[in-house]
Amino acid sequence: MKKYLLLALSTAFIISCTKVEEKISQEITKTSDHINETAQNAVKETLHETLNNSISSLANAENAEFKEVFPTGDPTMISEFKGKKFTFPNGSPAFLFKYKAEKETLLPFLESQETSDIGKSDETARKIDGQSFIDKLSFVEKFLPENTIDMSFLQDIKNDKSIEYYKLKRYPNKSTLIYNPKTQQVYQFVEVSK
Repeated sequence: MKKYLLLALSTAFIISCTKVEEKISQEITKTSDHINETAQNAVKETLHETLNNSISSLANAENAEFKEVFPTGDPTMISEFKGKKFTFPNGSPAFLFKYKAEKETLLPFLESQETSDIGKSDETARKIDGQSFIDKLSFVEKFLPENTIDMSFLQDIKNDKSIEYYKLKRYPNKSTLIYNPKTQQVYQFVEVSK
C-alpha cells in the first residue's frame, strides 16, 4: 500500500510540476508577445511622428530671398526669382530656388562663395548624373500636401535630355543645381549644414 501511495504522490507531484511549468511558459510567451507589440507600436509612432514633422516643415515653407543664402550676389545676375525656405526635422534649414541665370556667370559666383571649412568644401562645381536626385525629389513629392511646393518641373526635367545637373559644396552650404541650357532656367536646392 505504501508503494501505491508513494507512486500516487509522485505522479501527483510530477503532474503538478508540469502544470506549473506550462503556466510559467504561457506567462513568458504572453509577456514576450506584449513586449514585441509594445516595441512595434513605439517604432510605428516614432516613424509616424518623424514623417509628420517632415511634412509639416515642408508644408510650412516660407518665401525666401537669394540674398539669405548668398548675400554677396549681384541682383542683376538672376531674374524671375522665386524661393522657398523650409526646415528639416533635424533643424537644418534648406532652400529651393527657381530663377533664370547664365551658367557662365552663376557657377563661378557660387564657386567663389566663402566657406567656413575648406576641407569640407569643393573648389569647383561638378557635373553629375541627375537621376538619383530626380528619384529623391519624386519620393519627397509623394508625401507633400498639395500646393506646398510646386513640383511640376519634375516632369519637364525627366523628359528633357539636355538638362544639366551640378553639385557644389561650399560648407555650410551644399547646392544641387538643375540647369536648362535652352531656357537658362535654374532650380537650385541648398542644404545648410548645422
